[in-house]
Amino acid sequence: MRTLCSSTLIGEFFVIGFAGLVAMKDPDLETSTVWTVCGIAMALSVLLCGMATRPGGVQLGWALQVALISSGFIVPMMFFMGAMFAALWWASVHFGRKIDEARARFAAQAAEGETA
Repeated sequence: MRTLCSSTLIGEFFVIGFAGLVAMKDPDLETSTVWTVCGIAMALSVLLCGMATRPGGVQLGWALQVALISSGFIVPMMFFMGAMFAALWWASVHFGRKIDEARARFAAQAAEGETA
């Protein structure tokens, strides 16, 4: 699960950075505010790469997805991008857990085969 979730989060890192560049063009927003918010979100996406399999990691990932979708109020294209990454996050968690279960099952079968 860690590999799939980390791949999604690193993709989000870049999308958040590019959204920050777009948001800077808005004359109503301060550049420092844009980069403070984007910097926190980008740092969170990198930190979550290591926390994805720990307790609360998936929930924090979902919080990041909600924030990414909500950023569409500033950069409208982020409604779409946020929804796409939320779908990727769901797939990463869902299929990542299935892969982890299959690996554990194969490891148990291999251990049984060695002892027999």
